[in-house]
Amino acid sequence: MPKAARDAAAFLTRNAVDALPKGGLERKLEEAERDGRQLRVKLGLDPTAPDIHLGHTVVLQKLREFQDHGHKVVLIVGDFTARVGDPSGRTSTRPVLSGEEIDRNARTYEQQAFHVIRDDPALYELRFNSEWLDMPMQELFKLARTATVAQMLERDDFAKRFAAQAPISVLELLYPLMQGYDSVAVRADVELGGTDQTFNLLLGRDVQRAYGVPEQTILTLPILPGTDGVEKMSKSLGNHIGVTEPPEEIYGRTLSLPDEAMDQWFAVLAIEPPPDSTSPRDTKRALARAIVERFHGAEAARAAEEHFDRLHVRHEAPDEMPELVVGGGTQHLPEILSGELGVSRSQVRQWLAQGGVKLNGEALPPDALDLEPDGLDGAVLQVGKRQFRRLRVRA
Repeated sequence: MPKAARDAAAFLTRNAVDALPKGGLERKLEEAERDGRQLRVKLGLDPTAPDIHLGHTVVLQKLREFQDHGHKVVLIVGDFTARVGDPSGRTSTRPVLSGEEIDRNARTYEQQAFHVIRDDPALYELRFNSEWLDMPMQELFKLARTATVAQMLERDDFAKRFAAQAPISVLELLYPLMQGYDSVAVRADVELGGTDQTFNLLLGRDVQRAYGVPEQTILTLPILPGTDGVEKMSKSLGNHIGVTEPPEEIYGRTLSLPDEAMDQWFAVLAIEPPPDSTSPRDTKRALARAIVERFHGAEAARAAEEHFDRLHVRHEAPDEMPELVVGGGTQHLPEILSGELGVSRSQVRQWLAQGGVKLNGEALPPDALDLEPDGLDGAVLQVGKRQFRRLRVRA
């Protein structure tokens, strides 16, 4: 096997959990080099939420690496499969989203994916699987014949639900077949996914074989834990970092990661860690800078670190902050802050009780529910560690 194919395969699989079948990627790379063609590398994302977070970027970054080696990535927005709901890792049937929600979420995916992958028509192709899955009934029958119920029940999450007599809809059983048919439609050479997708990715090979299409190899990537260091990163758990969040927010939220989870983040995100002699504090700062730099550039990373130090080390207000316009009379804090921050008035009272609301750097007492207008114009109101507003009085 040519050394170039071996080296490329070693690099592309360095942080993968599995590369199946064994030696398959090396053979695909060798064939592509011999035939002078690009590999078609597939990733499917169902738009069940509007934002892409760091957990999604683990596989997106792997797509970028394939692009950097000259291959074409095929990003499939599952606007049709999202109407079914991926059962991977589920102990119950997923709630059904409306078509409007799915379409709205789908529109954000491509734009956000370009924070990681290259927007180059020679290296990138976007497809929506409604193109081929909105099929005639006889075609669905043909697809359904490619697998058995017994085969589906070998899947771990289905097996557990079946043993517990938990409902499994027939539609859910069709989902892995639909994902496999995506690989037929785009003639995927390689498919990427998280470790929770292994069954679906392997089944895609069976579906391709049934349709007479060369079988894909698969790479599974590890699951990134959230900022709590325990649970899978998820917007619903609030432990996520979105790729479109401001640099200072990404930096600050990364620093909230428990020390014991740092090694896993470096490995899963394929970021080179600093030397072993580096202190945990500086190691975490290096991780935060690298993540910000990946999505916003080196200058933004430096500015985000300076912003953090200004607020949390030197306890100074940021140079720039949103303005909050208030009237000329007495201001009821729970009223103006609940409207400004989108929280309940009781939450504002709780922040006051905890000393979490400051005016010009001084914590307000719990009973400071009302502020008089004198001296408010230009004052800095702070809530928690990161929310700052410059007050402007308009009579």
